[in-house]
Formats: sequence, C-alpha cells, structure tokens
Amino acid sequence: MSQRKYWSAAILAAVMVMSSGCGDKPAAAPPADTGAVKQAAGADEGNVKDDVDTTQQAQGTAGTQVAGNSTSASDGEKKEEPMRKEKVVLYYTDPELMGVVEAPGEIMYSGAEDKYAKAFNALQQSDDEEFVPLWNEAITLNQVEFDAGALVLDITKPAEANLGAGGEMYALEALENMFFQFEEVQSIQLLIDGEQVESLMGHVVLEHPMKRPTP
Repeated sequence: MSQRKYWSAAILAAVMVMSSGCGDKPAAAPPADTGAVKQAAGADEGNVKDDVDTTQQAQGTAGTQVAGNSTSASDGEKKEEPMRKEKVVLYYTDPELMGVVEAPGEIMYSGAEDKYAKAFNALQQSDDEEFVPLWNEAITLNQVEFDAGALVLDITKPAEANLGAGGEMYALEALENMFFQFEEVQSIQLLIDGEQVESLMGHVVLEHPMKRPTP
C-alpha cells in the first residue's frame, strides 16, 4: 500500500508540474483585423481625395473670378473713335510774304483734340508753291487741350522758325483764322514749352488768350 501511494503521489506531482508549465506558456496574439485596417486606409484615401478635390475647386473658382475681372476691365476700356473727314480753309502767305492767303483743304481726324492737331499740322504743309506755310515744319506741337470752347496749343519753336515782324503778324492771323473757323472754339491759348510768352517771335505782342472776334 505504501508503495502504491508513493507512485500515486509521484504521478500526481508530475501532472501538476506539467499543468503548471502549460499555464506559463504565453498565449498567441489574436490575428490582426485586416478588414478594419483596409477600411481605415480607405477612409484616409477618401479624405485625401476630398481635400484635393476641394483645393482644385477653390483654384478653379479663383481662376474664373480673375478671368471675369479681366474681361470686365477690357469691356470698360474706351473704344477708339472712328476717323472723320472735314473740309477746311487753310491759311498761308504768298511767295512775296505780302499777306495771308486762303486755300481749300481737308483734314482727317478722330476726336476733338485730334481735329485741332491735324488742323495745326495742315498749316505747316503745302504742295503748292503759291501757298507758303507761315508755320514752319520745325515747330513741334507738344499738346492740345480743348474744354468748354477754350483751345490750348503748346508748341516748341526753334530759332529757325522765326520770321520778321510782318511774317509774325501774318502767322498769328493765320492761326486765328484757322481755328476760329470752327464754331466751337471761342479762345486760343498759345504756349511755348508750357509757358506764356510776351511774343511769339519777338515782334508782336501775344495775347493770352486770343479771343474770337466779336461780330
């Protein structure tokens, strides 16, 4: 009996040792939930795509607004006026410089200020030897302004364009006749390089401004 008890006790101890060893073995980690990982990755990709789409939409909107503003600015630009043709009387002197003579002419212009610029240029040119310009081509017309009947002509006159007393008087007469033929012009302010001067060529007093003669 004692021997059987001994063996029973030994077997029981061995079973307990084996049970204890099995309990100490770490449990295997549960498999990862690949479905959840894929779902999370898909959600991240969707968020990134949404962000890209939102950015592209914002850029597209901004581009549309800029294009719209550009078109609007273009529409607001002042359109160029059409060319017009008008018959005028031109004023020159004769080859002997004896007085002011008339000649028929024609000017083409666009807008009021261009009209007066072309009229001034016409006084400087002639294709007929019988009509001599009193306003030398060396004279430069710098600026033309017209407002409420007042015409302002700013010129640069080199010394080579000077005339004697008679020529200066005829030149001013030709200038007045040229521009006062336009009914809307009530006065002419002639400036030399932006300044009022006492005399155009040093012989005749220059009025500031020259006014249309009363009927």
